[in-house]
Amino acid sequence: MRLGLQVSYFSWPGAPASIGPTFGRIARDAEGAGLASLWVMDHFFQISMIGPPELDMLEGYTALAFAAGQTSTIELGTLVTGVTYRHPGLLAKTVTTLDVLSGGRAWLGIGAAWNEEEHRGLGVPYPSTRERFERLEETLQICLQMWAGDDSPYKGRHHRLERPLNVPQCLRRPHPPILIGGGGEKKTLRLVAQYADACNLFDNGLGPEGLPRKLDVLRRHCEEVGRDYADIEKTVLARVALSRDGSGTAPSGEPYASVDETVERFGRLSAAGVDTVIMGLADDTDEATYQLVAALARQVEPLSAR
Repeated sequence: MRLGLQVSYFSWPGAPASIGPTFGRIARDAEGAGLASLWVMDHFFQISMIGPPELDMLEGYTALAFAAGQTSTIELGTLVTGVTYRHPGLLAKTVTTLDVLSGGRAWLGIGAAWNEEEHRGLGVPYPSTRERFERLEETLQICLQMWAGDDSPYKGRHHRLERPLNVPQCLRRPHPPILIGGGGEKKTLRLVAQYADACNLFDNGLGPEGLPRKLDVLRRHCEEVGRDYADIEKTVLARVALSRDGSGTAPSGEPYASVDETVERFGRLSAAGVDTVIMGLADDTDEATYQLVAALARQVEPLSAR
């Protein structure tokens, strides 16, 4: 099993001056602890599940480019880019640039977008759910075409590209891995089966039977499109609060768990079919936390959902 880290909160003491040094240290500590990947949300306002929109929020790809300069091995992605935020041709160029400058470490994390408040706040069009999913499929097609080196015209319902040229090409071949976020059974998981290298689901909220059910739906979609289900990396996003003995409560109010308790938790996820856990750490700015994260990464590495 692989572990990643998502950073979703940037309103640290001393912000905004403290954001760069703190985020840089988090990126280095995550890599030093043996984590496979580092992710940021792709939002322009803080989301309501974490805090009010006035809290600090970084633009995702600029933040990842900064993290790339602080690290050398950890993979980098957004969890996830809303399809409405960037024109697909520019998105392909942005992810390609991150991949080239990071030495082949970029992911494309993408979804149909949902935060209407920030769309309206910044004047970004927010079409219907149906149209957002249509645009999502077209964006996936455009990115794959550009990464294949095919600059012939693209003509979709919503997008027309006369010459989708992509130079330089990405270093990761055949292309940066594509992760689609969300668990919608009719549309999202079908798109995963057809286009993606990974899916992303939530550990919390689905219940003990919810995650296997979602993965069964994905398996059926793979069968329908002739895709090998084993080729898709199954990831979950999970909140984690670690302490040495598992006692006490984090400043965020979450109860701490020990490394051994968390290994058991992740073992259950592996048994359900999960390959990668992307953690939201309660204490992601505490350097001592990463000693526990390193121990956790070593112990869960032998777990395999395959």
